[in-house]
Amino acid sequence: MGVFNGADRLPDTLSSVLSQTGCELEFIVVDDGSTDATGSLLDEWAKTDQRLRVIHQPNAGLTRALIAGCAAASAPFIARQDAGDISLPGRLHLQLRALQQDTTISFVSCATEFVEPEGAFLFRNAGTGRAAEACDVLDLREKFGMIDGPSHHGSVMFSREHYLRAGGYRPEFYFGQDWDLWFRLAQSGKFQMLPQTFYRATIGVGDISTTQKPQQERIAALSREALRLRMAGQSDRAALDEAAQVRPQRICGRRHAIASGSYFLGECLRQSGNAPRARQYFFQALRSEPWRLKPWIRLLQTSVFSRAKRPAESL
Repeated sequence: MGVFNGADRLPDTLSSVLSQTGCELEFIVVDDGSTDATGSLLDEWAKTDQRLRVIHQPNAGLTRALIAGCAAASAPFIARQDAGDISLPGRLHLQLRALQQDTTISFVSCATEFVEPEGAFLFRNAGTGRAAEACDVLDLREKFGMIDGPSHHGSVMFSREHYLRAGGYRPEFYFGQDWDLWFRLAQSGKFQMLPQTFYRATIGVGDISTTQKPQQERIAALSREALRLRMAGQSDRAALDEAAQVRPQRICGRRHAIASGSYFLGECLRQSGNAPRARQYFFQALRSEPWRLKPWIRLLQTSVFSRAKRPAESL
């Protein structure tokens, strides 16, 4: 796990991993130059649990933190975990069993439940269902280059042997380092999606998925182009060189980022049936950008829907 300034939600994440049963583990956490209490918190936890190994490094971004963490790992299998997220009971045991039972599998995932910062349910991702049994998943005819794939970066466990054979995380990918690796792991072996929900991921208003969306989309396209080149027997260096130029952009429109993130969370909550919580996010979006039409429409829909249901609920 790589972490930068994640002290507030770090204890729950650490507990969720260190309480896993059915396997022996070493939990390697790379503190990526945090300026909050992350470093000291990790060091204190490491004093009480010898399985926790902390690496401190100057801030270099998630990809380089993961490269350092995977390089330090000596076990035959490596599981990912994102700071602030939760690994649910049974995750590591059952993913490990899947990899041990079939050595042709290079990586496995599981269903992920997505929640907002207060814990309200947003949506669940269980993949397409086409990799319920281990299989080769690469297919360039598919929109994302695979017939099925991981539900979340932090939900994956992979074989260290396959990881090294594939070349590991590549520093050129500041964003989208996960899918670039998944494509190469899929070229090395099979993929399997466990149907159980073993991972819970939190999405916040200011997360990278909303503030750096154009950069992420560009990197996603480049990772697929790199795959296409390799499958055609060509070097993917051109795609790598272009990916190396994609870096975080300064958020000039902070209010716009908040409005976009708030609307996204509100819409997820609306679709999951949580109208009261959805309205809070739509109000937040409108406080940042009151001229946006969609939050007004959704706010009206959730308000009318709520009033329409109330008499029936009282019967």
